[in-house]
Amino acid sequence: MTRVTIHVAKTTLSRLIEKAVAGGDVVIARGSEPVVRLVPVDQRRPRRRFGALKGVVVVPGSFFEPLPKRELDAWK
Repeated sequence: MTRVTIHVAKTTLSRLIEKAVAGGDVVIARGSEPVVRLVPVDQRRPRRRFGALKGVVVVPGSFFEPLPKRELDAWK
């Protein structure tokens, strides 16, 4: 983790941005107190693939049956 003061961040902003974009953790502090974290804007999450678990996860038919009365009462 890179931790710098606001003054250092002002003078080395380009390098800090490069570190953040490369996946580094950059924290900017006011004195000794951390106040902000520098992160890249374009953090794309992996796209979900529908059916990715097909054949891996099996849901038994009993899953869709109503719960017994004692279990339903426990939820009240």
